Amino acid sequence: MENWKLYHGSQVVVDAPSLDKARSHNDYGRGFYTTPHWDLACEWACQKGSDGFVNSYALDPQGLTVLDLLDGTHTTLEWIALLLANRRFDLRLPTAAAAREQLVARFMPSIASADVVIGYRADDSYFSFARAFVENTLPLGILDEAMRLGDLGEQVVLVSEEAFCKLSFTGYESVSSRVYYPRFVTRDSRARNEYQHLAASTSRSLNDLYVIDILREEMGPNDPRIQQHVPCRR
Repeated sequence: MENWKLYHGSQVVVDAPSLDKARSHNDYGRGFYTTPHWDLACEWACQKGSDGFVNSYALDPQGLTVLDLLDGTHTTLEWIALLLANRRFDLRLPTAAAAREQLVARFMPSIASADVVIGYRADDSYFSFARAFVENTLPLGILDEAMRLGDLGEQVVLVSEEAFCKLSFTGYESVSSRVYYPRFVTRDSRARNEYQHLAASTSRSLNDLYVIDILREEMGPNDPRIQQHVPCRR
């Protein structure tokens, strides 16, 4: 099995990534966040408007347990449940806190035995879509489409010591914010604009599932109405 080429965009050179240094409140919890896409790593390195670095790595996947949320077997709500469990955010409505708790309890995939998690990356704009869904103002069908807007980008997250032991640093390259920051902003703006168009589709929303429907009917991951919404690799 060939090694995976992975990249990490950052404000600094990261030649010795460590699980001990990882923050807990990211998309999939504590881990080292990388992507197989060079251009996305460049954008993420410059997302604060200043120059950055793209760090390159080789990961030997042999023997590692991989949870691939984009393999066509996991629903959008499983991905959303992971975000809700790990990201910090405020909910404006009291009922939304209960909805968040129930979604995590019913749809959270187990990552306890995983060494690597693969899935979409949720920038702040995308996470606002998830908040709207939990607050019952956005139906599942439109959420599913919204999460595909602007090309979120695939991320590969190392979440175990075993994975870190199989990761090798192969170099770095400095990248210019003059080139990649506008691209980052454009991607986000495009997603927000397309989202506004989707959210205005009230005729479609009438026959769609809202979070209150999912909770009242006690739907789970195997419900056919939930299984229709599956994020896949592009």
